[in-house]
Amino acid sequence: MPDLQRSSTLVVPEKRSSRSKWGRVARFLVPIPKGNGVRGKAAWVGRRIVLWYVIILVMLALFQRRLIYQPTQADAIDPEFSGLLKGQFEKVAVDTTDGLQLNGWFMRAAADAGRNSLHPVVIYFPGNAGHRGYRAIELDVISRLGADIYLFDYRGFGDNAGSPSEEKFADDARAIWRTVTGTRGAKPSQVIILGESLGGGVATRLAADVCAAGTPPGGLILRSTFSSLVDVAAHHYWWLPVRALLIDRFPSAERIATVTCPVLVIHGTADTIVPFSYGKRLFEAAPKTSSNAIAKTFAELHGAGHNDILYVARDEYRKSVRDFLERLKPQP
Repeated sequence: MPDLQRSSTLVVPEKRSSRSKWGRVARFLVPIPKGNGVRGKAAWVGRRIVLWYVIILVMLALFQRRLIYQPTQADAIDPEFSGLLKGQFEKVAVDTTDGLQLNGWFMRAAADAGRNSLHPVVIYFPGNAGHRGYRAIELDVISRLGADIYLFDYRGFGDNAGSPSEEKFADDARAIWRTVTGTRGAKPSQVIILGESLGGGVATRLAADVCAAGTPPGGLILRSTFSSLVDVAAHHYWWLPVRALLIDRFPSAERIATVTCPVLVIHGTADTIVPFSYGKRLFEAAPKTSSNAIAKTFAELHGAGHNDILYVARDEYRKSVRDFLERLKPQP
């Protein structure tokens, strides 16, 4: 029978604190240098710099599209809530080749804009953020210049399903073109392709594609856009090898060389997102004249930035677009 009087010692396993766990993590990421000399500490600093640089490169490679495309998603987008008047717009949709539906709006030219049978039809490709509900003012400006205008959200933007990429955007842009010039009945010579910022890359590629197919648009308007996305990324992230890592490159300067329709490039001199020089570089890459002998045009908006053109230089912007549209005179 056991001796109940004998005391025993209960040994409780030592519990490791969360502090020690995080300490190990900290020592891995920022370990205490072991060397006492200058050379040892310099080597430690160098290893830490290389480690973090590699981590940043991996993150950039894996998540770059989340940095490029910044959509605002919504279950539904109300045109009237965005500022459009009832009866002024029409809800439209385009089916993509991979089974998605791209939702958008169609807005007719304003009644007082002097519209005639030769009125242009604009397809507007917006920038990399938000959704169409934020761009009612863009529609209003173009409508008042006497043009019908289509605006579709990209896949993954607004109330559209899907995931953004350069190649998918190109496929979707061609689907929009086929719908506007086919089902919707606009003549290619009536259609003006307009691209803003990242949308300039989409617009330039579409214009190059349809020109190569022998159905050139009436014109191409590029606002606050770039020679290539790689150029802009390398400007902002000069310390990273983005030219080697970037997947979606939008090489517009290469593609615009094959565009045969008239071209208008518009850029603000105070643009810090897409610097003015890259808009100029894109313009210089375009053919001097179109196949119908209309010279390319560059509109320099003094003091305008990237997102404030319609507030800082609205009159200058309107004039440049109006003058361009008047020069085109699409045939019935």
